[in-house]
Amino acid sequence: MAGALPDGDPVPRDGSLPASVRSGLGPEGLRGRSFGVYLHVPFCRVRCGYCDFNTYTATELGGGGSQAAYAGTATAEITLAGRVLAALGPLRPAETVFLGGGTPTLLPPSDLTRLLGGIAETFGLAPGAEVTVEANPDSVTAESLLALREGGVTRVSFGMQSAVPHVLAVLDRTHDPERVPLAVSWARAAGLDVSLDLIYGTPGESVDDLRRSLDAALACDPDHVSAYALIIEEGTGLARRIRRGEVEQPSDDDEADKYEVVDDALSVAGYSWYEVSNWARTPAHECRHNLAYWRGGDWWGVGPGAHSHVAGVRWWNVKHPTAYAGRLAEGSSPGHAREILSADDRRTEDVLLRSRLAEGFDPADWDVRVAAAQLLLDGLLEPAARPGRVRLTRRGRLLADTVVHRLLTPAPSDPGALVVGG
Repeated sequence: MAGALPDGDPVPRDGSLPASVRSGLGPEGLRGRSFGVYLHVPFCRVRCGYCDFNTYTATELGGGGSQAAYAGTATAEITLAGRVLAALGPLRPAETVFLGGGTPTLLPPSDLTRLLGGIAETFGLAPGAEVTVEANPDSVTAESLLALREGGVTRVSFGMQSAVPHVLAVLDRTHDPERVPLAVSWARAAGLDVSLDLIYGTPGESVDDLRRSLDAALACDPDHVSAYALIIEEGTGLARRIRRGEVEQPSDDDEADKYEVVDDALSVAGYSWYEVSNWARTPAHECRHNLAYWRGGDWWGVGPGAHSHVAGVRWWNVKHPTAYAGRLAEGSSPGHAREILSADDRRTEDVLLRSRLAEGFDPADWDVRVAAAQLLLDGLLEPAARPGRVRLTRRGRLLADTVVHRLLTPAPSDPGALVVGG
């Protein structure tokens, strides 16, 4: 993110994890826990007005932070990750890899596949590993997508956002909407699964504009669709435009209405929601990397500002590519700070994340049976497919923050208050 990094405890120069974590693991170390790698590529051709991610538009940054040097710099962190995690027991193969940004495809395919090769050499890739690359429609060619597939990428996520030129202009997106189906056809020809990202609620976007975008996205026949309500982040160009009165602040009610339009269109087209903002054609097309986040798995985040989580320890890297490259050049961890999650922290995060999933949750796991019973009566939860579990209704998805707040509000325990399923 573009804002200041959070405070935390210092990360040791060698990046080693706390002794309490090592002592709490059995002889197999982290075996049995899911493991993925997130690789942040912090470069963009143009900074979008709504974006507050940790990205940079300059091709040349001082101290080894340039685009040209980035693959070598990030590979050094991958090597460090292998050393740190080997101290906890046998290394686990990566089940998922996600190259995000920024715009990873601003780097040549040879750099991206070099990074993927470093992950495979250090950790190994699990059979059938999911390997995703984010891309803008105007940052790929048929040849580059084929090279990525041959280098081990299995899935591409295109930042479509909208099919309507005036909506893209407000977002400062520079691609031609006609480029999207072309890029998707190239990805298909290369043998890649395809996801499309949409944003709804942009100032000036009508419901008809959104329907036009949905029709265009569905005409591409993607395997997966993500649709996010626009959030105005402080410090962004769009936030400044709203403050000056140039465009209107998005309305919560408008975004709720548009979420229903999105859900209706995707459901009719045969896509099922599996997380509040994500729909897939089949369970096999769900994003396994993101599911691991929501289920509390382990991952190592490579790159400037990237966050990692292993066995209840979270840490984050220094933000600027120059500072990041400098740390690694001197043989140090690029970690800025870290925190050890308490049992209460982990429970809160579990509620926040798992409650968003269509697979649902067992209220007994969190001792929230009383709250869940009332949420069922209020129409915000419903029985899930698996007996004993509940999940958000569509109204509950619109009020997900309220549901989480009520689940986390202490209530008297009443084991008999809820019976769900058979």
